[in-house]
Amino acid sequence: MKALKLTTEQAIIEAGFAVFSANAGASMADVSKHAGVGRATLHRHHPSRDALLNTLAKTALTELDAVVVQATENATSYMQGLEWALGAILPLANRQMFLATAIFEADAALQEAYAAEDASLLSDIDKAKAEGGFDPNLPTAWIAEAYTHLIYAAWKLVQDGAATPNQAAAFAWRTLLKGNGP
Repeated sequence: MKALKLTTEQAIIEAGFAVFSANAGASMADVSKHAGVGRATLHRHHPSRDALLNTLAKTALTELDAVVVQATENATSYMQGLEWALGAILPLANRQMFLATAIFEADAALQEAYAAEDASLLSDIDKAKAEGGFDPNLPTAWIAEAYTHLIYAAWKLVQDGAATPNQAAAFAWRTLLKGNGP
């Protein structure tokens, strides 16, 4: 099967996620090197570091939202939806970690969209708590932090070749629900 060739813009976006997920303080030169393009080409597409970071943030939010909506459309409970979303987000965990760690000057619409995503996750966790899926005595924010960090841990395991995506998603979900005990 023939591999698809990325456009210059796609190569820059993928490089941006890879570089900034590994090092939030990385430079535009780091991104251009990783993308395999010259700095002038990078700057034609994204005139500044902030412009690139904002594009990456918008791309991450759009992609994550799309996979979660698709993965959860047939969920019969909030717990099931959270589990299915975890598995769907896993291949895009570098986008999620970029959003969590990057320092960028976002426009108002981007800040609003990011806040809405956070509020949606907190709301879904509250509803899952009401279903009896999570301990009602645990703070919702704690569960949300654990959820997002376990997605990253699962993604890292897959990246390192230590588990398949399905195995890693199952490990993350089990850890979220039962911890690391037997």
